[in-house]
Amino acid sequence: MMTDSILNNIAEALETNLRELVKVGSLRPGHILVIGTSTSEILGQQIGTSGTLDAAKPIFETAQRICREFGLHLAFQCCEHLNRAIVIEEELLLQAPQLEPVSVIPVPKAGGSMATYAYRHFAKPVVVETIQAHAGIDIGSTLIGMHLRRVAVPARPPVRNIGHAYVTMAFTRPKLVGGIRAVYSQDIADQLYRTAAPDADC
Repeated sequence: MMTDSILNNIAEALETNLRELVKVGSLRPGHILVIGTSTSEILGQQIGTSGTLDAAKPIFETAQRICREFGLHLAFQCCEHLNRAIVIEEELLLQAPQLEPVSVIPVPKAGGSMATYAYRHFAKPVVVETIQAHAGIDIGSTLIGMHLRRVAVPARPPVRNIGHAYVTMAFTRPKLVGGIRAVYSQDIADQLYRTAAPDADC
């Protein structure tokens, strides 16, 4: 049984981790945050065996509140029975025409408790096949990497477990391109620009 104390601990742990991820990942309005959750693992059971909507509720409510605060788009990963499809708000789908919608309604045994709860509580939920999120948090080793942009950078969560589930999280950065003369710091680029000869060329 999940007591109010346990549910509050889940919410508090997630909020702490999400705020850290927003900070270290320099997340900005319009960025996408993907969350994968095994409510079975939160309970200390094997993933996919003992899901519960009770554990999904504080995760959804906390994540939605934090995302609204920072202007982020929230996405929830389904379980592998739905090929880890993604539940999002229709608003994001309309802004990102490259997203491919699929026809399915997540339920606890095919989609998972977390995705089911999200689908039931988003204003206008839709399911898309995949997404390229700017950051993500994985509660219970649900393997969200397939839905992160390249290049993923691991971020250390302040709270390493939510319930009994191990937490990992990451943000992404643009690929570094160029050879030995490439510059990745704006300060250095500005300095080189100021000191460049008028006829300097590659």
